[in-house]
Parts: sequence; structure tokens; C-alpha cells
Amino acid sequence: MFSAQTDVTPQRNGTACEPAFESILGEGAAAHAPQPPEFFHDLGLDQVVQAVVAPWPDYDLAGFFHANLVSEDAVRYRQEVLRDLEQPPVLEAVRGFTAQLREMRRQLQFAAKRYDAHERNRWHLGAALRYGGAVRALAAQLGSSTLASRGLRRWQAFLGEHIASPPFQRLTGQAAQLQGALAAISYAVTIDGANVIVQQSAGESDYTAEVEETFAKFRRGAVKDYRAKLPVTAGLNHIEAQVLDCVARLNPETFARLSAFCLDHPCFVDPRIERFDRELHFYLGWLDYIEPLRQAGQPFCYPGISARSKSVAARGAFDLALARRLLAEHGTAVGNDFALQGDERMIVVTGPNHGGKTTFARMFGQLHWLASLGLSVPAVDARLFLFDHMFSHFEREEDINNLRGKLHDDLVRVQRILAQATPASLVVINEIFSSTTLEDALYLGHEVLQRLQRLDLLAVCVTFLDELASFSPTVVSMVAASDAADPAARSFKLERRPADGLAHAMAIAEKYHVTADWLKQRIAP
Repeated sequence: MFSAQTDVTPQRNGTACEPAFESILGEGAAAHAPQPPEFFHDLGLDQVVQAVVAPWPDYDLAGFFHANLVSEDAVRYRQEVLRDLEQPPVLEAVRGFTAQLREMRRQLQFAAKRYDAHERNRWHLGAALRYGGAVRALAAQLGSSTLASRGLRRWQAFLGEHIASPPFQRLTGQAAQLQGALAAISYAVTIDGANVIVQQSAGESDYTAEVEETFAKFRRGAVKDYRAKLPVTAGLNHIEAQVLDCVARLNPETFARLSAFCLDHPCFVDPRIERFDRELHFYLGWLDYIEPLRQAGQPFCYPGISARSKSVAARGAFDLALARRLLAEHGTAVGNDFALQGDERMIVVTGPNHGGKTTFARMFGQLHWLASLGLSVPAVDARLFLFDHMFSHFEREEDINNLRGKLHDDLVRVQRILAQATPASLVVINEIFSSTTLEDALYLGHEVLQRLQRLDLLAVCVTFLDELASFSPTVVSMVAASDAADPAARSFKLERRPADGLAHAMAIAEKYHVTADWLKQRIAP
């Protein structure tokens, strides 16, 4: 079982010393790229990210998934936060908080569109009340939870300081007083033909209870409801606005305080709380995305991460984009294992077509990218390398716009990778040079893999050339296996063994009894 290292918070005089809260994403908060990396489509990560961020279009989350972290501590920071968020009470608390802030923003937007000043001010007050209530509720709920992550502990400390600060106390205190003053207003409306008179309430009796009691004896069970349903409209109509204006003139002091409150607190949301709300959805979006897969029995884990050791391994890992597609068909993705130890740096994958080779390559890249974001990864357990850059080369259709043939285009793309890659990079290659002759493909493929080997980087290469699977001791050969029950079928499992190019053919021959041994038995005298 592989696991991430546990961070130890620095101690000062025997007391935990927590730095001030800046971002729930940690030092990786600045890692935000508007455009996805070039390899995203090859690895199916574009599908994954699009599905994760789709429910939250207003938060501009995709950029956080486009930029990897390069610090082990930054990765562990996010892993800690995710572990805390997987606690049901903590997750429920933050979901409730973000829902309240979305409602607050809706009220502010609604207020901005109102033409009546009194109505606009009342919506603004309601938004401020919701903001204060959301902050206090989250602080109370987190206070009753056990938080292990640095991110949420620092956030909890910030909330305590923010709630105790004079600006927040002034905002919430004034808002509560105003709410009470407005609720205490009582007035009477008299309608006489076309005339509407608004005046102070004279303490008229409420006859509702007496009327209901008088007619209660005539009730005979459920009856048809003949009441007219009035349409629900957004905002006050002109008559309601005039009534409200009359009420304001009858209570000038209270409405003057309401107007002054809105002028004093035009933007009352603390920027750090606004930032927290946005960045929190990076985690919430991920948890929402993987939850259906977990419910279907697909495993996820927090991988161990190292920027120094290139010994990597995973057990039961699967292609996340494929798993989501299969989920809609009530299927599950097949898990695979891999390991590179010591001086091993490269996995060369061979075997029959449609046996899971390309899926394995995508999975290898996905695991490392998701781990570099500080997220849980699709595997039972994993130990992965924290790279600086990732590159991919998958077969593409010929592009008539660049006036290059397919082989020329392959060479240009490979040359770009070799020029930019470093010993800390990760490369995923899938079926290159398939457009040329076998002899040329073998020569070019051997040259490319040798140059990658000299860089001492981690790589996966899917190829139809078995000879490439054994050109160096640093290469690990993996072969797509057949289904033991039906050799003609694919198991989508990859085995670590030498590539002989005959395994699949021999399995078919054995199934149909045409191997040398079977033939000898059939023609024996």
C-alpha cells in the first residue's frame, strides 16, 4: 500500500504555529492557465475537466486544472484539504456555506436591477444578513469538526478573526437592528375605489382567527379549491412601489437608516471569503465528479508523490475518461498495475489491437497529471513522480493546412518534444511512425526512444514494433493479454513480460486446435 507523507506543522514554544490564511489551494493558487496543455486531448483529460467544471460555469475553474504543481508540499496541502472535505459534516458545512453565498449574490444582482430605491435597499440588506449568517454558521460548524488539513485550519482561524473584527461586527450588528426595525413597522391600507390610503396602524383587531372559528363547523372534509392563484412576479409593480413609498414616508427614520446602511456597505464581502468560495469549488467539483464512480465500486486513492524518486507504481489503475463513459452503460473500467523500480524508466507496450494499450498509456498520463494537481487518482494505491512538464505524441490525421506529410509531421512533433523535455519530464507516446515502412519505423522509433533514455526521463510508449520493447535494461515490456477463457477476446489487462509477437497468434491457434502439437495428433498414423 502506497500513501502520501503526512505534513508536520511547525511548532513554536510547543504551540502549533499556523500561518495566516491566503488560499485554500495553497501556494498553487497562482497556478491557473486559461488554455489547456497540448496533451489534454490525447490523454482524455479535456473530457474529464469539462465534466468537472460544467456544473459551476460562474467560477472559472478550468484554469486550475490546466496548471500542475511542482512542489511536493503544495500537492500534500491540497490532498489534506480533500481528505478533510470527505468528512460528511465538513462537506455538508461547506456546501451549505457556498449555497448561501450563491443566494447572496443572486439577491445583490436582483437589487441592482430594481428601479425602486426602497426595494433595492431592502434586497441589499437581505444579502448582507445572509452573508453574515453564512459566515457565522460555517465557523460554528467547522468548530465542532476535527480538521487535519493546514488549509482548513488556517481558514477556521481566519473566520474567527473575521467574525471578531470591528467591520464585520458593525455590518452584522447594523443589519440585525435594521431587520428588527423594519419588522416592527405596522401600517394599514384602505382601498376606496381608485383611492389607496396608507396610514399608521391604529391597532385594528385581526379577525382572521374568529372568522375561521365561526365557519369551522361548516367544514365537511376536503373540497375543491376555488381560490384564484395570483401570478408570482419578480419585484414590485408600480402600485406596490407607491404603497412602499408611503410606508417610508410614515417611517422616515427607519428608511433613512436603511439607505445609509447601503451607502456605508456597498461591497461588504471580504475578498478572501469570495476567493475561498471560488477555490473551494475546485475540490467540490472533483468530489462530485468521482462520487458516481465510487458508488459503482471504482477505487480512488491519494498517491504518494516524489519529485526526486522515479520509482513509480500503481495498482488497479484505470482510464478515468473511459470509466465515466462506461458508467453510463452500466459498465466498469478494467484496472491495471505497473511498476518502475531502480534504473527502470520506460514502459513499452505491445500486443494485439484493441487490447487496451492506448487506454493504458492515457491512464499513465492521467494518474500523474491528476496527482500533480493534488487530487485523488483512479487506482487502489499509487506512488507517482512529480514531473516538471508532460508531453504526448498520439497519432493524428494528416493536416492539409501545414503542407506536411504524415511522417514529416510526426518528426516535427517528436523533435519539439525532444528539444523541450528535461530529465524531470514525463512523455507518453502512442503508435508513432506507422505511416512509413517497417524498416524505417523501427530505425526512427529506436532513435527516438534512445534519446528519451539518455534524458533519463519517465516514458510510456505504445508500439507495434516488438523489437523496441527490449532495446535497453531501463525498458520494461508490457503486453496486452487475451482472455483466458476465450483467446480471441480481449481481457484489457496488461502483463509485464517480454514481447514475442506470437502470444496472441498462439492463443488463437490453441483455441482452434491448429498448433503443431494438435496437427501432429490429427495426422498421426
